[in-house]
Amino acid sequence: MEVFETFSSEETFNIGKQIAETVSGGEIFTLIGDLGVGKTVFTQGFAEGLGIEDAVNSPTFTIVQVYEDGRIPFYHFDVYRIGDVDEMDEIGYEDYFYGEGVSIIEWADLIKEIIPDNAKRIEITKDLSKGLDYRRITIS
Repeated sequence: MEVFETFSSEETFNIGKQIAETVSGGEIFTLIGDLGVGKTVFTQGFAEGLGIEDAVNSPTFTIVQVYEDGRIPFYHFDVYRIGDVDEMDEIGYEDYFYGEGVSIIEWADLIKEIIPDNAKRIEITKDLSKGLDYRRITIS
């Protein structure tokens, strides 16, 4: 387990970027945290670490956004609005999870029954006693 503490959105962005610089493809990251903790900021840093220049936003209404202009394909899932895990079958999630690229899944706890055992869990939490911009990022 790794734990990072950040005190600004820039630091959260940079943690995402650093992690992405170490991936080689085939990895799955679950991104857990309440609304507003910085999941998308982390993901934007991750995308930059892969060399993706496109604007990265949360794909709330499309479930998955695919970026292929980085050094490896990047699949950004946001399953917050998913009604049933069967919707993941409809979009062909296995092609993404078990493909050549790397996946980040926001709100992954909502589809935990299909998350592979080897997925890395990234949890982002706030602690207001340490400041409004404080984040604890735990990777396990």
